[in-house]
Amino acid sequence: MTEARDSADPNSTAPARYAPGTPCWVSLMVHGLTSTQEFYGELFGWEFRPGPQQLGPYVRAVLDGREVAGIGQLPPDRHLPIAWTPYFASDDVDVTAETVRLCGGTIGVGPLDAAEAGRLAIGSDPCGAVFGVWQAAAHLGTAITGVPGTPAWNELLTFESATVVKFYETVFGFERREPVDSTDPDTVTLLLDSRPVAAVQGVGNTLPRDRGPHWLTYFEVADTDAAVARVADLGGHVLAPPHDSPHGRVATVTDPEGARFALIQNPH
Repeated sequence: MTEARDSADPNSTAPARYAPGTPCWVSLMVHGLTSTQEFYGELFGWEFRPGPQQLGPYVRAVLDGREVAGIGQLPPDRHLPIAWTPYFASDDVDVTAETVRLCGGTIGVGPLDAAEAGRLAIGSDPCGAVFGVWQAAAHLGTAITGVPGTPAWNELLTFESATVVKFYETVFGFERREPVDSTDPDTVTLLLDSRPVAAVQGVGNTLPRDRGPHWLTYFEVADTDAAVARVADLGGHVLAPPHDSPHGRVATVTDPEGARFALIQNPH
């Protein structure tokens, strides 16, 4: 579970531009912006500063002075699924958006400028999973990784991996690594320059009917069990209790508005 960056030091205070195709940002659109800030501030220690307002009220979450994620407010009449959305880096968001369309995906928002920060589009793959595309200008993306409270990994949960993996390979230039054992028979790891950057997991009929195919963002925590207890105390819900995995101790939870995300305690 690593990030592919042009910088050798992922904790650099002045990160280099993310390589095209790399997950570079995560963003959440909610109805209660203030209450959501309180939840994640208590859970991850985030502070907040104003961000571009092109899509409405929007703040950036900050950890130790460095930006890690974004949270925006949905208009009252927009009843969209509340979900964390990963953004993939692009050198030209307009070209990437056109490739998304040509490969059977859709573009629901943009491409449009986010003030001086950069240019974005929000689309979905042929199975309906939503993702973003980010062309950086002043805002390069997540400025710190590898510490508690930062995005650690993104995994697509879908019906089956074969068709949709081809879509992401074509759009973002990923290579694929097939599963090496039978514990995850339909999990494909997506690589850039031979480095893992994301995964696609086909879960068949166990996919939640109320969500459909969707990207799941993992956030690093110091103690998964303690973080899960904190989620419950703050009004969130536990979907999959803490358990050990080859990558660390993980759990799947939701915030009070229902946005799903995972917590991971990396073994050290």
